[in-house]
Amino acid sequence: MATTAVDMRGSLDTNHRRVILASSLGTVFEWYDFYLYGSLAALIGKHFFSGLNETSQFIFALLAFAAGFAVRPFGAIVFGRLGDMIGRKYTFLITIVIMGLSTFFVGVLPGYATIGVAAPTILIALRLLQGLALGGEYGGAATYVAEHAPQGKRGFYTSLIQITATLGLFLSLLVILGTRLGMGTEGFEAWGWRIPFLISSLLLIVSVYIRMQLSESPVFQQMKAEGKHSKAPLTEAFGQWKNLKLVILALLGATAGQAVVWYTGQFYALYFLTQSLKIDGTTANLLIAAALAIGTPFFVLFGWLSDRVGRKSIVLAGCLLAALTYFPIFKGLTHYGNPAIEQAAATSPVKVVADPQACSFQFDPVGKSKFTSSCDVAKSALAKKGIPYSNVTAERGAIAEVKIGDTVISSFEGGSLDGKAFADQSKSFGTQLGAALKTAGYPEKANPEQTNNVMLIVLLAILVIYVTMVYGPIAAWLVEMFPTRIRYTSMSLPYHIGNGWFGGFVPTIGFMLVAWKGDIYYGLWYPIIVAIATFFIGLLFLRETKDVDIRN
Repeated sequence: MATTAVDMRGSLDTNHRRVILASSLGTVFEWYDFYLYGSLAALIGKHFFSGLNETSQFIFALLAFAAGFAVRPFGAIVFGRLGDMIGRKYTFLITIVIMGLSTFFVGVLPGYATIGVAAPTILIALRLLQGLALGGEYGGAATYVAEHAPQGKRGFYTSLIQITATLGLFLSLLVILGTRLGMGTEGFEAWGWRIPFLISSLLLIVSVYIRMQLSESPVFQQMKAEGKHSKAPLTEAFGQWKNLKLVILALLGATAGQAVVWYTGQFYALYFLTQSLKIDGTTANLLIAAALAIGTPFFVLFGWLSDRVGRKSIVLAGCLLAALTYFPIFKGLTHYGNPAIEQAAATSPVKVVADPQACSFQFDPVGKSKFTSSCDVAKSALAKKGIPYSNVTAERGAIAEVKIGDTVISSFEGGSLDGKAFADQSKSFGTQLGAALKTAGYPEKANPEQTNNVMLIVLLAILVIYVTMVYGPIAAWLVEMFPTRIRYTSMSLPYHIGNGWFGGFVPTIGFMLVAWKGDIYYGLWYPIIVAIATFFIGLLFLRETKDVDIRN
C-alpha cells in the first residue's frame, strides 16, 4: 500500500486517501455554494429586498440566509432515510447536484427592480433547496469517512472533512475578493456579485466526477449483505424512546453549542466587523480569511487529539471557553478595529430617552409597517449609522430625545405627517444628529490608519480556534453515538437542527437583539447562553465514545 505523511501517527493508505479526498472536495464545493449567500447578504438584500426599509433589508436578507438553515433538518430526515436504506454514496451524489444547480440559478435570477416580489420569493425557494441538500450532505460524508476509518483513528480521519466547511467559506471569500478587486466596487455591487454564483457550475461538474469514483461504505455493504440494514430508519430512530432520547441529548448536549460557537466565530464576527464597526467589506473579508488560514490546521489537531483524550472533553471545553471570553474578545475587536467608536462612546455616550410604550421592535418583513413614533425615528436613525446607545425611560407620552454627551436633540412625532413632510423632518433630524455625532467623535466609517490589523487577526484567530475545538471532533462523536443501521438518519437530524436552527440563526437573532437594545454586544448573549447550556447537558448526560466499535 502507498503511504503518505499526512497522518500524525502511522500512515494513511491509498484507499483511505481517496475516500477522504473525494468526500472532502465534494463537501468543500458544497459549502462554497452555501456560504456565498451568507458572505454577500448585504448586497443580496439591496438587490432582492429593495422594497423594504434599510434595516429590514439587511435583517430580511439574513432571514433568507437562515431559511436555508431552517429546512436542513428536513433534508436530514429525507436523505438520512435514503442513506440508511440504499447507501451512503448515491445519496450524497443527489445532494451535491441539487446544491450546485440551486446556487447557479441564484446567479442568474433577476432582482426586485426587474420582476418585483417574484425575485425574493424565488430566491427563498432556491435557499430552501440548498438547505435541503446540505441537510443530506454532511451526515453522508461523515458517516462514509468514519465507516472507512480504522479503529482508533476516526477522530483524525473525520477531522479532515471537518475542515471542508471552513475551506468552503475560505474559497468563497477568495472568489468574492478576487472578483471585487478585478471589477472594482461599483461594478461588483451592480452585477459582478453574480460571478461567484455562476462559477459554482464548474465546481459542480468537478464534484460529481469525483464522487462517481467512490465505492459504497464497506460497513454498509456488510450490513446489507447480512440483511441487517433498516427498512424503516425513521421509525427506529425517532419512534423508539431509547434512540429518540439519544438524538435529543446529542442535539442539546453537543451540536447546539458547537453550532453557535461555529457561526459566531466565522459569520457573526464578519458581520460585526462590517455592520457594527464599519470596516470596509474587502478589509473585513481579508481579516477573516487570514484568521481562517491560521486556525484551519487546528481542526486536524483536535480531531487527532480526540482519538487520545476523547471527543467530549474537547467539544465541551470549546463551548465553555467561548462563552467565558466572547465579551472581552468582541470588545477587543472594537478597540483595535474602530477605536474612535470606543473612545466616543466612553467620552460622549449616546442615550435614547423615550417612553418605552412608544418604542417598536423595528422589524418589518413585508415593508408595510410605519415606524413613525419619536422613539422609532430616533432609534432608526442611530441604527442606520451603527451608533451604540443605551435606553433611558422617559415620562409616558414624552417626545423622545437623543442625548450625546451633554448635547440633547429632540426627535419628532411623525404619525400625523404625510410622506413628504415625514421625509423632510427625518432628513432634518438626521442632519442634526449626524452633526452632533461628528462633533462628539463618532466616525461614519472605520479609519484604516487607526485599525490594528495584526491584533484583529489574533482575536479572530482565537475565535476560529474555538470553532476547531467544537467542530474538529464532532463528526466522530456523533457517528459513534448511533448504531450502523440508523446512523445516517440519527446523526444527521441533531446535527442539522443544531447547526441549522441554533447556529444558522446566530447572525439574525444577534443583530435583531442589537437593533432592539442599541448595545452592539447584546447579540452575544444568544450564543453564550446556548453554549453554556450545551456544556452542562453534555457534561451530565452524554458519554465518551472514542473506543466504541461502530460496526454494530
